[in-house]
Amino acid sequence: MLIEDVRNSLVDIADLNQLKFDLNQSPPVDVSEYIAKLPQKMQAIAFRLLSKDHATDVFEYLPPDVQEDLINSLHDVQVAQIVEAMSPDERAVLFDELPAGVVKRLLQELSPEQRQATATILGYPEGTAGRVMTTEYVRLREGLTVGEALSKIRRQDEDKESIYYAYVTDDNRKLVRVVSLRQLLFTFPEVLIRDIASDRVIKVKTETSQEEVARAMKRYDLIAMPVVDREDRLVGIITIDDVIDIIEEEATEDIQRLAGVSGDEAALSPPQITIRKRLPWLLGNIGLYIGAASAIAPFQEVIKVVPVLAVIMPILSNTSGNVAIQALSVTVRGLGVGEVTPLDSMKILRKELLAGLGTAIALGSAIGILSLIWAPVDERWVSVVAATVMIVNVFVAASLGTLLPMTLKRLNLDPALISGPLLTTTLDAIGFLTFLSMISIALKIFQ
Repeated sequence: MLIEDVRNSLVDIADLNQLKFDLNQSPPVDVSEYIAKLPQKMQAIAFRLLSKDHATDVFEYLPPDVQEDLINSLHDVQVAQIVEAMSPDERAVLFDELPAGVVKRLLQELSPEQRQATATILGYPEGTAGRVMTTEYVRLREGLTVGEALSKIRRQDEDKESIYYAYVTDDNRKLVRVVSLRQLLFTFPEVLIRDIASDRVIKVKTETSQEEVARAMKRYDLIAMPVVDREDRLVGIITIDDVIDIIEEEATEDIQRLAGVSGDEAALSPPQITIRKRLPWLLGNIGLYIGAASAIAPFQEVIKVVPVLAVIMPILSNTSGNVAIQALSVTVRGLGVGEVTPLDSMKILRKELLAGLGTAIALGSAIGILSLIWAPVDERWVSVVAATVMIVNVFVAASLGTLLPMTLKRLNLDPALISGPLLTTTLDAIGFLTFLSMISIALKIFQ
């Protein structure tokens, strides 16, 4: 973040000379944050004060809507220079957010090399390694010596996104070895690359999901991961900064889906976006609750006869819903970080049911005692039914919270699609139907 005195100096855009100095001396991410918070008509003014190289770095950090506004307000030459200087993966992210007409125009302004690199990345499906990789990497031939390799890196690879690893390929660009910059620096110049490079290369395919890439890089403590095509030819790398973005994106998506929010909604999103992201889920939830209410409707006379049911039912509903959300959250998280797979379904279910046994007894006892307190003397038998239904609901909730995301994962779908509202509403319908049916049977027995 900007230090306080610099931040304060950026508040007043009237002193353009001082602002220009402060902007060009500040980190790109902080400058992008400052520009994004300016009124729209001031954003282009502040951006034009940046030096050419600094402007490119800042532009990559700006939100997509601000990037689009700047493209529309800057001259075509300035836009072309900025887009040309962007890394291919960041350029692909930008083009994903822009209208098709603007993308077509910008592609025509790129050099043939950069146009090909961008088209290659955009050709892969979203969420795959090919879509998030960069084509800027250090490639070496097998026959080079260490001295020749270092000389080649100095001459040709200065602008590459990452130089911490160099990738050794054969004449067909097939990835055969990898060597670190540390190894190159601390090895005698006349030594052949093939003698120090490792042939145990950890790599991913272009169609590998970005979540699997992030897990692999975390597992093996890598700062860059090579990406190969189906013929094992090196086509790009994924760097650690991309993985951090992937982890944040996936975590945000899972959390919001579990809460019933569609898409990636930021905390400071405009009200209309918040409405668009949340309202469909809320309307759908009403539809689900109609089903739960329909389970209650046939038992209105039963509730009239035993009014204490109206007090007990919300507790049953809320408690079983919480049990399901707890099991669902742990399972989705385990799947998300690669801790478990669908093959572990029975192990997790067994654990949840064993834990649920103690939970069910405790919660059943609690609702039973409360029912004894609230119910009239002649209706205290309700406590036995309430306790029994609570125990059953806990086991059902734990089972659904575990098996539903596992089933989706087995079907190659996102486990986070099982949102909290969807699961709790389903449990409400099951719980109400079970509870009121047992009460109806008990009434007939006692009558």
